[in-house]
Amino acid sequence: MRKQTALPRFTRTLLASALMLAFAPAWAQEASSTQAAEAPPAQTAPSGDKDMASVVVLGSRGAARTALDASAPVGLISAKDMQMAGPLELGKLMQTLDPSFNFSSTFISDGTDIIRPATLRSLGPDQLLVLVNGKRRHQQALVNVQQTIGRGSAGTDINAIPMSAIQRIEVLRDGAAAQYGSDAIAGVINIVLKQQTSETQLSGTVGGTSEGGGELYSGSANKGWAIGDGGYVNLTVEGRHRGETNRAGLDTARVDPPRVTQRIGDSLAKDKYFWWNAALPAGEGAEFYSFGGISHRTGDSAGFFRTAGDGRNVPSVYPNGFLPNIRTTVKDQSLALGYRRDLADQWKFDVSLNHGRSELDFHEKETINISYWYEPKPGGGIYAQSPLEADTGKLKFRQTTVNADLRGPLNIGGREISFATGFEYRRDGYAIDAGDPVSYQYGRTNNPAIQIRDQLGGIAASGTQGFPGYTPATAVDDSRHNIALYADLEHKLTSELLLGAAVRWEKYSDFGSTTTGKLSLRYDPSKVVGLRSTVSTGFRAPGVQQKFYSSVSTNLNAAGVLTETLTAREGSAVTKAFGIPNLKQETAKNASVGIVLRPASNFSLTADLWGIDIDDRIVFSSNIAPESGPCATLAACPIKAILDPLKVGQAQFFTNAIDTETRGLDIVAEHTTRWPGSTLVLSGQLDFNRTKVAGRHSDSPVLSGAQLFDDAQVTLIERGQPRQHHVLSADYTTGAWNGNLRANYYGEVQGQGFTAPFIQTWDAKWIFDATLRYNFSKTASVTVGSNNIFNTFPTKWDPVKAAPFPQLGFTYCWETCPFGINGRSWYARVDVAL
Repeated sequence: MRKQTALPRFTRTLLASALMLAFAPAWAQEASSTQAAEAPPAQTAPSGDKDMASVVVLGSRGAARTALDASAPVGLISAKDMQMAGPLELGKLMQTLDPSFNFSSTFISDGTDIIRPATLRSLGPDQLLVLVNGKRRHQQALVNVQQTIGRGSAGTDINAIPMSAIQRIEVLRDGAAAQYGSDAIAGVINIVLKQQTSETQLSGTVGGTSEGGGELYSGSANKGWAIGDGGYVNLTVEGRHRGETNRAGLDTARVDPPRVTQRIGDSLAKDKYFWWNAALPAGEGAEFYSFGGISHRTGDSAGFFRTAGDGRNVPSVYPNGFLPNIRTTVKDQSLALGYRRDLADQWKFDVSLNHGRSELDFHEKETINISYWYEPKPGGGIYAQSPLEADTGKLKFRQTTVNADLRGPLNIGGREISFATGFEYRRDGYAIDAGDPVSYQYGRTNNPAIQIRDQLGGIAASGTQGFPGYTPATAVDDSRHNIALYADLEHKLTSELLLGAAVRWEKYSDFGSTTTGKLSLRYDPSKVVGLRSTVSTGFRAPGVQQKFYSSVSTNLNAAGVLTETLTAREGSAVTKAFGIPNLKQETAKNASVGIVLRPASNFSLTADLWGIDIDDRIVFSSNIAPESGPCATLAACPIKAILDPLKVGQAQFFTNAIDTETRGLDIVAEHTTRWPGSTLVLSGQLDFNRTKVAGRHSDSPVLSGAQLFDDAQVTLIERGQPRQHHVLSADYTTGAWNGNLRANYYGEVQGQGFTAPFIQTWDAKWIFDATLRYNFSKTASVTVGSNNIFNTFPTKWDPVKAAPFPQLGFTYCWETCPFGINGRSWYARVDVAL
């Protein structure tokens, strides 16, 4: 493996950023005023208002501030940023614009092909809290159980929110469990929906890839109406079609003559959305509000190829072998209802009810149940029949949250303190529906005593190939609830010094209570320099998905052999036999210190050092396989003694198995130069991070910490996400023209989930994007652009050390793919406002 120290790469990146900023006219020649813009009282920014667009509400329950005035680092993605970036998927767009956010591409990973993992600061998807209009967004039903980023977690389905409904996005890069509750260990994303009432916004996009496939068609409409004095209703509809891409190489190991047998790339996806955001005046200083949406998305992806001679095939049905086809349907609904009112003496009250649901349906095509086909028929012979498609089950998550919040100023000893307090009740539920009987049964009677032999003479596999269905034994419908109380204070001790504190107490119905706290400081010794720092404790409760999920699936083991894998839930016979205790909460410590420089009105620079320590992190275990070789006694092979009666090749489960330490540095610089009729904005965002597994531990008398969470899983946690991700951009506007050049640098990543002990390294790459927009008028424009204009691909698999995967057609990355494998893409978009 090629070794390279971090220092040269760090130096090169800093030089690149410095050179980019240096090409702008010296900021010293600009206006000498360094006074920051006053934060307006409104907490949402209407389209087109540049001053208000810089205001953020995330990270503080006090007065709204600009991002540069906050006590913790907050990133802001504006409506213009979204317009001048190419991706139409929210996850990919955020990854392109915010280097702390990662949205790894996935394929041949079942449901993770359609619901990809979204992470912040290289932690897990479920350690990131997502808000919409400041209210908690429900999580996804899917548990990522394949060898991908976010393995063992169930985060938030970020792509269930259409971009055409969004006004801006705030990203808090700081631990905030004491402020917002469980899941906010890595940070918080707040998605603010549009409120505009002045026009009908129409948009249409077409696109594709230069390597073939990936055709893109998208259309959206956003319309707003004013209601009474200050009320509004804003509606969004959006539809999108994304064609599949296939970058698989020739399969030289399994077919002769060699041909492409796999589908490796983006799945076919069709998305439909309807969202709304509304407020109804209810007297002076009061309103009822509602927001939410419905999304319906379908995916079409593939499993692993079965050869003609494989025991999992029936040659008379599939003489050339077959590629199982996995069809997924994602249904997502959310509804928030609330009432907010201004009280006397600047106090404000807000009560809300928020309900969300996520459902993922699986349907298998191009498949077969081998045990059905070869099952002995009474009177002699075999049935020689099996359905070739089936429903394989459903995953369902539901969440209901009730909030009551009160905030305002307290006068204590002549000093004014911003105070907020509130109550939260939340109920989370999880369900698994079993699939059609043919999707999971061993023969028509599901009787293991009957010997059914496949074409090779071995015991026939049960269920449909590709994605065996969820069984009645794995079906579940359960829930838990929790309550929380919080208090939040901010006080400006002097005109230069702001202090903040937050405390939160939560009690869960299934594992007890916990208390977290946070302290923050902002010190501005001058108008040019600001210092900020936070320290906090955090926690994350085990997700109901992690508590109740179980399944049987077919995966490739390290030898490239398809193997039945059992995922066992807590408290099951399997986890009890291994001595795995029930899940408990993760606990975290988070600290940051940063500097804000505003030496001129057109230039700013921030740098923040941060660290996150997490104990008892909940992870998905390694694949626990029976001991190899002969076993003289059962005691000599304890894993085999547990797994053999279950008729599975390997098992895995959720467990509090590791402690991690994450350290990072974020640098953000922006310089604006204005000439008569034109503007140039140069920006650089540099993200450095490093996660280390500080300890592996096991309560099992059978498994050690290294067995429970092996080196391949350590590599995925430590090196699966880029340790460096930087975004450099130049945006130039002159007259009716607007051009944008953007470069994303993705540091190297590594994986050994399929090649252990060999560690495959995918080298660091620069990805360049370009966008050009022409405004025919204030209401009509056309935009053309290309992402990855130099057609850059990840490093190819090592043909020898990574065997047999390159020989099976795996050309580029798999378990971790930061920027995907599609190559160059292009798009053209028309925007019209009526």
